[in-house]
Amino acid sequence: MRLTAVPGPLRSRLPLLRMSFHLARLNLLHFRNHREVEAELGAEINCFVGPNGVGKTNLLDAVHYLSLGKSYFDPVDSHNILHGEELFMVQGVMHTQAGDDAILCSVRSGQRKVLSRNRKEYDRLADHVGKYPVVMITPYDGQLILDGSEVRRRFLDGLIAQFDRAYLEDLIRYNRTLTQRNTMLKQFAERGGGSLEALEPWDEQLVFHGTNVHAVRQAFMAELVPLLNEHYQGISAGPEQVALEYRSALSDTPMRDLLPQAWDRDRAAQYTTQGIHKDDLVFTINEQPLKRYGSQGQQKTYLIALKLAQFDLTRSRSSIRPILLLDDIFDKIDPQRMRHLLKLLSDHRFGQVLITDTDPRRLHTALDGLDHDVRFFHLHHDRTITRETIERTVA
Repeated sequence: MRLTAVPGPLRSRLPLLRMSFHLARLNLLHFRNHREVEAELGAEINCFVGPNGVGKTNLLDAVHYLSLGKSYFDPVDSHNILHGEELFMVQGVMHTQAGDDAILCSVRSGQRKVLSRNRKEYDRLADHVGKYPVVMITPYDGQLILDGSEVRRRFLDGLIAQFDRAYLEDLIRYNRTLTQRNTMLKQFAERGGGSLEALEPWDEQLVFHGTNVHAVRQAFMAELVPLLNEHYQGISAGPEQVALEYRSALSDTPMRDLLPQAWDRDRAAQYTTQGIHKDDLVFTINEQPLKRYGSQGQQKTYLIALKLAQFDLTRSRSSIRPILLLDDIFDKIDPQRMRHLLKLLSDHRFGQVLITDTDPRRLHTALDGLDHDVRFFHLHHDRTITRETIERTVA
């Protein structure tokens, strides 16, 4: 299936905004509920509209795959293969100031993931991270508030890794060492005995890489929190005050001291109970936990503000404006929050933006008057063949 965009009344006659990169073409094969899709995208605002269930969110997730080599929603790659098929492929052309880059990500059942750039496969997926940064805002972000600390750490790590290669390397080596140390602890329990001295080679690695990761997280949070507050106040009409705390045992005790202190607990639990892998982010409103005391509207506002702060900081650190993915966002926010987003759009604060919505009229109304290249793609169910088809948007 081919997605064809027809410039509607929103298309700007002004020159395109100069950007570091944008996704010019997207091709999918057997990805989630899409059998085959081809889309030529504009450099600024691209709107994917259609009823629920036609795969609009999946298109954004495909862009996330091209940018970071993984799904935003499901860490198990094989779950993203269309039911009944053996593989999926996501391909795209990133238009950069240095030329076009062809990116391909493919997963076949039972085999390792393949990620390549200009037909050269990466030896390590981590080498791709940061080349094409992306920020996604979706109703599913509520898991950051409702789920456990692992989800929030993954959000924080993924954010920093897009512009800090040394951080990503430290994190990878820390996690690899952590796995080895935990294996040793299990062996101690199975065989009996074991000592803290026997763990020293792994502990030295944990101390070195963990201390580096903690320092970067602390410095990063010091920059992120003011941006969060700025966006929250810009979106919200209420008087509430929000805060974001990075909570880590390393803030009070060096990791070199934490590990021996936790030796008895580690041996009993058969895994490492102290370290940066236990860190958490604490969201509060008026000095109370956001999860418990924040209304649904306040939680949504907080998450949108957090993601916009993520965008600003990624842009500042990497000198690249990330692709911004807005999943069904206009259906979930009130006019006050919508006005803040539209103001940022009208100020050309973002680069390429991909938006999904069930109501094309709502998007036309919201985006009317912006001096941007705005393109609409219409996805709908073909009742004859009961699969997704794409038709030209009627202006």
